[in-house]
Amino acid sequence: MPTIALKPGYSGPVEDTEDKFHGNRLLYICWDEHLLFCAPVALPLPATMPFGALQSQVLPGIYGSHPDFAQVDWSKAVWTHGSEPFQPDPEKSLADNGLVHKSVIRFRTPGLHGIQGSRS
Repeated sequence: MPTIALKPGYSGPVEDTEDKFHGNRLLYICWDEHLLFCAPVALPLPATMPFGALQSQVLPGIYGSHPDFAQVDWSKAVWTHGSEPFQPDPEKSLADNGLVHKSVIRFRTPGLHGIQGSRS
């Protein structure tokens, strides 16, 4: 997402390029309808990480405190990458799934709508 400076002619070094993340790429991840987490999380992850490892090893540490998380059926999760539908392959790497530095991915979990259906 580009930033526009308010001062005309402003320029400066870009400090959040992929090469500055020590071999990782920054991914923004959001669990829709679960506003206990009010914004996407930003995670620096290796491009070679299998998408299945993101689901099984990373996301539990991020979202596991939510009461709905234990009920997530990943086979029914609905994913988007940016604003487009996305069907990740759990065996392929993040890179091979088309996720680049600063990709935004969101997931919905049908039937799970937050604490007591409150979307929180």
